[in-house]
Amino acid sequence: MFRLDDKITLVTGAGSGIGESIAKLFGQSGAFVGVIDRDQSSAEATSNSIRESGGKSEAFHFDVSNAEACNDLAESLQERFGRIDILVNNAGIGHVGTLLDTEAEDLDRMYDVNVKGIFNMTKAVLMDMVGCGKGNIINLASIGGIVAVRDRLAYCTTKFAVVGFTKCIALDHASEGIRCNCICPGRVETPFVKARLAEYPDPDKAYQDMASTQALGRMAKPEEIASAALYLASDESSFVTGTPFLIDGGWSAGK
Repeated sequence: MFRLDDKITLVTGAGSGIGESIAKLFGQSGAFVGVIDRDQSSAEATSNSIRESGGKSEAFHFDVSNAEACNDLAESLQERFGRIDILVNNAGIGHVGTLLDTEAEDLDRMYDVNVKGIFNMTKAVLMDMVGCGKGNIINLASIGGIVAVRDRLAYCTTKFAVVGFTKCIALDHASEGIRCNCICPGRVETPFVKARLAEYPDPDKAYQDMASTQALGRMAKPEEIASAALYLASDESSFVTGTPFLIDGGWSAGK
């Protein structure tokens, strides 16, 4: 169940956190994994780990906000494998602040990665997917793309855009064999979050304060989000498209 044998997959932002966990799980499930990250050493570390565990992988170092780089990679892999089966658009950045704390440059920076990065990578692979009559695109959105989160104006704005983009791709291209879904995690205990928590005077209290927004009273592990990505990537989810897949520990259920 939930195998990806011989699938050609790409995972952006796969050098750490959720993306790293997705890439490794895809590798364990039989896929070739193209590990994409703007940090070369992180991309190579993830790719090496997959290969050391018996999987197939290669690292690619570029920024997804660079459309030319996205196109070059897609063309190269299309020539090499004849297809790209699964794209996971995970790369993203955050920003803290209300509108009064946010400059236009902050919003531009967020859009370049969180929205245009997804646009660039999807556009780079979609035509060939359509030509093959099948393709699977999974976008990482956020609970902040479903409900507003205080002091996260720019971040939530981009993640609401990701949810809308996902639904449009799913609707426009379903008849061409393309599925597109997004995952909307609550707070996840990634290395980035752990580093932020360590900056607080009382990291344990800070963790509990952040975790308390979720009914289960804890943060998710990156591996839990990766498991959802594996399901959406697999043939077992063949009737699922256009769906924001919430993994939020009960955050959206209410207070």
